[in-house]
Amino acid sequence: MLNKVVIFGVGLIGGSFARALRKAGAVRDIVGVGRSSASMARAKELGIIDAIGVTGDASEGALSLAEALHGADLVLLAAPVAQTEAILAAIAPHLQPGTVVSDAGSTKSDVVAAARRTLGDKIAQFVPGHPIAGRETNGPDAAIDHLYIGKKAVITALAENSDADIERVAAAWRACGAIIHRLTPEEHDKVFAAVSHLPHLLAYGLVDDIANKPHADLLFQYAASGFRDFTRIAGSSPEMWRDISLANQPALLAELDAYMAQLTSLRAHLAANDGVALERIYSNAQQARHQWITAIEAAEAPPSPDKAE
Repeated sequence: MLNKVVIFGVGLIGGSFARALRKAGAVRDIVGVGRSSASMARAKELGIIDAIGVTGDASEGALSLAEALHGADLVLLAAPVAQTEAILAAIAPHLQPGTVVSDAGSTKSDVVAAARRTLGDKIAQFVPGHPIAGRETNGPDAAIDHLYIGKKAVITALAENSDADIERVAAAWRACGAIIHRLTPEEHDKVFAAVSHLPHLLAYGLVDDIANKPHADLLFQYAASGFRDFTRIAGSSPEMWRDISLANQPALLAELDAYMAQLTSLRAHLAANDGVALERIYSNAQQARHQWITAIEAAEAPPSPDKAE
């Protein structure tokens, strides 16, 4: 049981974390802190948080940052990654020895660097993390209590972190239904540049390209399920994905260059009318996707009764 959790950014990610902890009976009090007073008021109205904190002085109906952080067991940063350093700098003077800080950012190397700059000798209290879950909606109204069930939560622990602090973060995500995985910050950023950040860049790029064509209305009129499925993630927060793209620029550029080389190869096969080469690539992709889906379904399948403990 966590006595007090403070969440910076009570939208889809932070709000769903709060809802899941509350549903699991894993927390007593939740304080939300955010840039928008209207958003925080909505989060409280929905019962996602119990109190509102502000980064400045306490105001009517809101706690000062020192009051919000006092006695907190866990602080989660669920704001866009570009805000991480400013948030850490704001909380550093008020961070008590018993408080563990984590984040939900989609990049890790830049977050760790920001934490080292701002937290100094309190760096051991920062345990970086990243829940692998999301939807295309934002804000407190998007928060759901089952977002993390069966999903991965990656912890990219630092050498300075104690086992107890790592376990506090891991236990919170497990209470939300997540499955804990461990990577280094560098491994994390390379992996997610390939399987998350590049797909978002491609989806945004394709929709923007079509939207800017003179006959865009006609094209969208005939776009069907394939286009919808491929571009689903282009409905995500532009601010958040701008920050992620820039934060993971080196790894994302490497993946983009590799993909552009693949596109160049595909174009050459198409121009040469080389159906054999095209089918070989398509078949390899189909087989790889089938294997991936099969592995996911096996991992997420409920245990059979004879294997249950």
